[in-house]
Amino acid sequence: MTSQTDFDIRQFIPYLLNQAAEESSLEFQRIYKDRYGMLRGEWRVLFHLGIYDKMTAKDITHRARIHKTNVSRAVYKMQAKGYLTRVQNQNDRRKEWLQLTTKGRTVYEDLRRAAQAYDNALLEAFSDTDIAGLKRLLLRLGDSSLKDRLDQNSIDTLGKSNVLTKSRSS
Repeated sequence: MTSQTDFDIRQFIPYLLNQAAEESSLEFQRIYKDRYGMLRGEWRVLFHLGIYDKMTAKDITHRARIHKTNVSRAVYKMQAKGYLTRVQNQNDRRKEWLQLTTKGRTVYEDLRRAAQAYDNALLEAFSDTDIAGLKRLLLRLGDSSLKDRLDQNSIDTLGKSNVLTKSRSS
C-alpha cells in the first residue's frame, strides 16, 4: 500500500510519455517492419533523409536524437538494401553526405503515406482542441531549452528536499 507522499511511477511524466509512445507506435512499427524489414532506427533515418534530402550522419544524430552507433547501423543496413548512397564531402573528406536513392525515395513515399494514415486514425478519438493542445505540450517538452531551465543543480535540490521530507515524516 502506498501513501500519498510516495512516488508513483505511473504518474511520472517521462514514464507516461514513454508508455504512450510505445503503445501508439507498435502498429506502425509492424508496417515498416513487415513491408521493408526495417527497424526503428532505419525508418527514422529514412524519414530524415526523405524530409531534408541530403544530410551527414552527424546531422541525423543531432536532429533525430539518435545515438551515433544506431545511426551508423541504420545507414549500413539501408545502404545494403539500396535505399541510400554515401558521397564523400569534397570540402571535408572526413564527412559523407547521405541521400536516398530512387528506391529509398519510393520506400519513403510509401511509408510517409502510411504514417499519415496511421496518424489520422490514431487521432480520430480526439477533438481538434485536444490534438492541438497535445502537440503544443509535446513540442514544449521536447524543446531543448527546457533542459536548460531544469539544470542538474535544481534537480538535485528537488530530489534532496523530497528525501529529507520523507525521512522526517518516517
